[in-house]
Amino acid sequence: MVRWRSGTVTRVRRRWRGAVELDVRTPEGELRALAYPELTGEPEPGDRVLLNVGALVMGLGTGGYALVVALPDRLPGDPAQDGTTRDSGHLVKARYTPLQPILLGVDEEASPHREVMAAAESLDGLPVVTADLHSALPAILAGVRAERRDARVAYVMTDGGALPAWFSRTLDGLRDHLAGTVTTGQAFGGDLEAGTVHTGLLAARHVLRADVAVVAQGPGNLGTGTTWGFSGVAVGEAVNAVAALGGRPVGSLRVSTGDGRPRHRGVSHHSLTAYGRVALARADLVLPADLPAELDAELTAALAPLAERHRLVRVPASGLDEALRASPVPLSTMGRGLDADHAYFLTAAAAGRHAATLITG
Repeated sequence: MVRWRSGTVTRVRRRWRGAVELDVRTPEGELRALAYPELTGEPEPGDRVLLNVGALVMGLGTGGYALVVALPDRLPGDPAQDGTTRDSGHLVKARYTPLQPILLGVDEEASPHREVMAAAESLDGLPVVTADLHSALPAILAGVRAERRDARVAYVMTDGGALPAWFSRTLDGLRDHLAGTVTTGQAFGGDLEAGTVHTGLLAARHVLRADVAVVAQGPGNLGTGTTWGFSGVAVGEAVNAVAALGGRPVGSLRVSTGDGRPRHRGVSHHSLTAYGRVALARADLVLPADLPAELDAELTAALAPLAERHRLVRVPASGLDEALRASPVPLSTMGRGLDADHAYFLTAAAAGRHAATLITG
């Protein structure tokens, strides 16, 4: 449950879109904290803050901050919109938690996109790359741009990891490189808000006018080390959603030579479960060509059972390393950079390149 602390802001360290990082003095010492000003108001040095320190105490990597719950002595004013009507939206996310925001859904009656969304029934063959980790996003984008520099790429963020899109410094750094972000389910803070992955996909195609979409959870994968106990299982459901809407599912496989855990080396059991047992629709599962022979043989053997349902695609890797090294944001997965887990990022980039070859028009 929640571990509460009260403290005083001593310094604003840095900020990015939607988030501000702070130093907070507490009776137990100085803590690093994160606030979302859209929810809490803008913290300043000297403010008293209420904190949730559970993730920090546990030493979680991605979520290792004390999170600001409120500025109790300086509450922000009410939003300018009339809260008694639905004119500004009635999509409630992080529902029935103390910080539930009320937002305008892209398909609501008050949305400027209502007419377009009401008529949208198909993705019209849109290539959609599915990935189970947020860290794959910039690598997939690099692969798309290596093949089609002018392609419009939209990100559909699911709610398996961080709920606020503002948590992601990767998204902040990619703002000028994406057509936009759609936050779906309980996730919020994107350029557009959607209640479901299906609506989010349709918004990517018909509102953001994407040539390629990427579906992945926000930062912070939940996993218990068991077959089914990981949030990335939703990748298989995303494949089904893409197919149901007439899109082209492209699976970005989680491949690693740098992860110390046997279940994630080669093809992660996450990918084998999500694509092999959850995804009921056919997808293109992508591997880069010209991998080292031993790794290639290992991956081929692991993926053989999936070949009955999916199409295994080998994609030329020429130029992908250069594209990855030119990424506008740092590449990192589980604390490992490009050179520490090259196969992971190269495989994601190959999925992006393949999706770009499927663009029509």
